[in-house]
Amino acid sequence: MLNIVLVEPEIPNNTGNIGRLCVGTESRLHLIHPLGFLIDDKNLKRSGLDYWVHLDVTEYANVEEWVNVIPDKSRVFLMSSHAEQSYLEIDFQDGDWLVFGKESVGLSKDVLNLFENHLTIPMSKLIRSFNIANSVAFVVGEAKRQINLKL
Repeated sequence: MLNIVLVEPEIPNNTGNIGRLCVGTESRLHLIHPLGFLIDDKNLKRSGLDYWVHLDVTEYANVEEWVNVIPDKSRVFLMSSHAEQSYLEIDFQDGDWLVFGKESVGLSKDVLNLFENHLTIPMSKLIRSFNIANSVAFVVGEAKRQINLKL
């Protein structure tokens, strides 16, 4: 089971879409506060997510609290448009942690400095980044493809 981590997500619709992706791919969602929205029925319904009751989700007060629950820090992959290594070059494994930053600025330098594995999603020079929900879908899709090939 993959672990999808959203550090300080800002937009409920993106988190709702990612939550739906997690349910559909049997992945765990980890949300690190502060969130840019409240997790309540109103916001979830606005996101069109009636699957939330099936979602394996854990919330953390801050990054430090989350870091303390990671059993193998070498299997944490941080997504950054500034990284040089592509996610397509990684041999993903069941249980990996895929970490995405907030929509407006990505992951902070403090978070990036906590782990060595920084990955990017190849894209044209005409954009700065992909939408976070699309980015999660790209990486989860490739990781699940690799993991399923190993079964």
